[in-house]
Amino acid sequence: MASGTKTVIFAALIGNGCIAVTKFIAAGITGSSAMLAEGIHSVVDTGNQGLLLFGLRQSKKPASALYPFGHGKEIYFWSFVVAIMIFAVGAGISIYEGVHAIIAPHALGSPLINYIVLGLAMIFEAFAWYFAFREFNHARGNLGYFEAVRRGKDPTLFVVLFEDSAAMLGLIVAFMGILIGQLTGNPYFDGGATIIIGLILGGTAAWLAYETKGLLIGESANLDVVHGIRELAGKAPGIRQVNEVLTMHMGPEFILVNLSADFADKTPAADVEASTAKLNKEIKAAYPDVKRVFIEARG
Repeated sequence: MASGTKTVIFAALIGNGCIAVTKFIAAGITGSSAMLAEGIHSVVDTGNQGLLLFGLRQSKKPASALYPFGHGKEIYFWSFVVAIMIFAVGAGISIYEGVHAIIAPHALGSPLINYIVLGLAMIFEAFAWYFAFREFNHARGNLGYFEAVRRGKDPTLFVVLFEDSAAMLGLIVAFMGILIGQLTGNPYFDGGATIIIGLILGGTAAWLAYETKGLLIGESANLDVVHGIRELAGKAPGIRQVNEVLTMHMGPEFILVNLSADFADKTPAADVEASTAKLNKEIKAAYPDVKRVFIEARG
């Protein structure tokens, strides 16, 4: 999963970097604010992919005395930073440029360069989106798309997909703004398209921030995992009642489990120890993402 995610991010990073250069050249020649906003969008996306790669690298650092559960949550932090970057830089500058273009409109140069750049950008973005969607589709299994995002514990999968989807939608808006502006001779459409692109980025950023916030704070494992652990604990020798099954994702592939259970009265300490050790192994065997299990035995 990690290698597939890195491939998706690298593909998006290279594609967005190349597209950003061509967009800025087109914006400089034609004076289109929509094209300038798209160039800023691509620069932000390129930087964001760099942040995600950095987050993936940091999350693999081993546990230490200062960070006993490792650095898995680094990827959650950097995914949240990506959402802030999209909102503050991408959306903020795009809306500013759009408003400025409406307040002080100017005639655009030949839009042919814009059309060529937008067409090429759509092709590159389509390939990047396909890779991201294929990886996300593989990871979601039988879950619906929205449910997979809501229950997903690896934000890099849907962050890249969201970015690429917003990029494709932004390209379409930029194309329509430039086209309608050319056909009508009204430069306000170019500025309006720029504002719409900013709003698309703002909405994307808000959704990403919402989805990554829970993971950053400390989201539990999915209910099927919690129920499965409870069922295994209920079958363990000597356990009379399972009280609490508390879980937390310390990273996409690291689940921490705290389990409280009542043992039958007068159960020998040796039997309690053997039962908890066996349960620990069974939980980790059934759910490989469970890395640490703490069992509180009550008699």
